[in-house]
Amino acid sequence: MPDRQQVAERSNTAPPEVNGFDRFFRISERGSTFGREIRGGFATFFTMAYILVLNPIILGSGKDKFGHHLDAGQLVTATALVACVMTVVMGVGGNLPLAIAAGLGLNAVVAFQLAPLMSWADAMGLVVIEGVLICVLVVTGLREAIMNAIPQQLKQAIGVGIGLFIAFIGFVDAGFVSRIPDAAHTTVPVQLGAVGRLTGWPVLVFCLGVLLTIALLARRVKGAILISIVTMTVVAIVIDSVAGITNWGLTTPKVPDKIVATPDFGLLGHFSLFGAFGKAGALTVVLLVFTLILSDFFDAMGTIVGISAEAGLLDENGKVPGIGRVLFIDGAAAVAGGVASGSSNTAYIESAAGVGEGARTGFANLITGGLFGLALFLTPLLTIVPLQAAAPALIAVGFLMMTHVKHIDWDRYEIAIPAFLTIAAMPFTYSITDGIGAGFVSYVVIKAVLGKSREVNWLLWAVSALFLVYFAIDPVEQILGVK
Repeated sequence: MPDRQQVAERSNTAPPEVNGFDRFFRISERGSTFGREIRGGFATFFTMAYILVLNPIILGSGKDKFGHHLDAGQLVTATALVACVMTVVMGVGGNLPLAIAAGLGLNAVVAFQLAPLMSWADAMGLVVIEGVLICVLVVTGLREAIMNAIPQQLKQAIGVGIGLFIAFIGFVDAGFVSRIPDAAHTTVPVQLGAVGRLTGWPVLVFCLGVLLTIALLARRVKGAILISIVTMTVVAIVIDSVAGITNWGLTTPKVPDKIVATPDFGLLGHFSLFGAFGKAGALTVVLLVFTLILSDFFDAMGTIVGISAEAGLLDENGKVPGIGRVLFIDGAAAVAGGVASGSSNTAYIESAAGVGEGARTGFANLITGGLFGLALFLTPLLTIVPLQAAAPALIAVGFLMMTHVKHIDWDRYEIAIPAFLTIAAMPFTYSITDGIGAGFVSYVVIKAVLGKSREVNWLLWAVSALFLVYFAIDPVEQILGVK
């Protein structure tokens, strides 16, 4: 695997182009190869394929104001369809190895905060409105201006925080770390395994996968992450067939009874743009849309910056190449998710798995998007990878992204403290948005108390003020009489 610093500092003299695809995606120019891009595309898909199971579970478990549930089969189709189309669009239009799918957290807002106040069609209509407004921010230049207003070292802190966040996701999803039930009356929020120690074959699969992944990475084996995912999936299938395990979690690694399943597009187009205003009230709708925008806006921003930094694609000013197109496509993905009734779609931090395999261009997205397209018809076959086999990739990528911490000046408290809060808050709150908000607010406050207010871009002041509202949304809603 090429060293990321070497990629970032590679010579300006690009190797000879191979063909039209190479020229269009700038594969050789960015120091990559078709093999790396293909491996990266596979790695990203298998690392985020859980969304094909998880999104239908989250949305399907909610019910709207009228007691209606969404069909699970239709949700699988909607999830795969939007991920396929928008991942390819991001690859072609943005030329970044940045996959798109239904946003975790955002789907929970839709299922448990929006839907109970209105119909499912109304809730998805608000998702469409959110995406349109984000696109407007991009067209007016405000979204890119906000990104450019963020200090470079704070951007690097965002990448480090995302690394810790996705590593924590890997530990939790695999069952290596679990939440201690409130009934335990303990001040310790998490613990090792389910009962304070590791139990069961699934966790063993995860542990072996971590050891295999780090061993392959240490030896610089090409395709290390993908090899680990495939190998541990096979191991999991064998163990399951022998031991008859019932606690794999969302995905059981069994050879499916059938390979082909017919997609059901029944949810496509079932949205209402303005129905929510009549059912929930204008003020409530405005606050709900604000929550969606803020979460989507900064989750995507952090992901885009973090993945681009990990791939060595930021320019000398710390900017993402073609950021305007990238941000617009991300906003359009939210619109597409609402139109398909699959919840807001956004850039995925699991794309870091593909970057870890060497992906540096949008060509990898053609592979990832193509696999999501196949998932429309081959869902029984392509969703047999258990989280315990995929999660080691998140641990490895978390380490790779953590290395950016060396670029932060820890002797300058005015940047070190906001950087620390950004990094720590992401895994501790289980939210990229909360981490970014903590960093922004602390940064402007420290600059103010040091008498350096003028060094802070006015946009950063404005965004920090919005984050204050975001963090204080409960008392604000009570004051306004929303609750």
